[in-house]
Amino acid sequence: MAEVPSRRDRVRAATTAEIKQTARRILVTEGPEAVSLRGIAREMGMTAPGLYRYFGSRDELIKHVVADIFAELAADLRSAIAAAGEQPGRDMSAKVFAACWEFRRWSLDHPREFGLIFATPLPGLHVQKDEITSDSGGEFGNTFFVLMLELWRRRPFPVPADDEIDPGLLKQLERYRDGLGDLAAGLPFGLLLVFLRCWVRLYGIVSLEVFGHLGFALDDARPMFELMLSEMAPMVGLRYPPG
Repeated sequence: MAEVPSRRDRVRAATTAEIKQTARRILVTEGPEAVSLRGIAREMGMTAPGLYRYFGSRDELIKHVVADIFAELAADLRSAIAAAGEQPGRDMSAKVFAACWEFRRWSLDHPREFGLIFATPLPGLHVQKDEITSDSGGEFGNTFFVLMLELWRRRPFPVPADDEIDPGLLKQLERYRDGLGDLAAGLPFGLLLVFLRCWVRLYGIVSLEVFGHLGFALDDARPMFELMLSEMAPMVGLRYPPG
């Protein structure tokens, strides 16, 4: 039987959550430069020394906010994938494209959060290597990778052989596979290359749209996003739109 948290622990957990929510609200409305522990404490009716009992520094707090945002995004992606998989007559195509559309939807609905987690939230922060952000950052990244792996195992598609990959790129793919651990053990490097090529396309067009960098030519980037999907789909043995 799980141990029931004490009242003190529940109060601390609630205060910690409120601090992070307040920091996120300031990030969204005013930007990262406006976040300070003193300002958050003032808004919450706390003293600055009192807040330091929860977070040792501004950087530590922002890391926790980044972790929460990654966890939220990963959860939304998993929900979209699961919902697509439950529809009658749907196959892997539905799950893959649902993940792509959900990533775009979340990103456009949360442009400040997108900028925080995918730009450089803090100088020198490597999300997947930092003790605070690594779990949730990895959870987000693995959501797409596991989906690609499921697709490849159910409906194998051709991937480049090792001798078809640039030697310098192959060496980096080997390091990338090692970093993924058991999840990628024994997978062909060509599959990792296809995954990265797809991610570059998806992330590239979404980030351009979120940051308004397509506005010089497009008022509505949705058709361009669909064109990207139609060009990416054959790389993984799919067709967009699905038949």
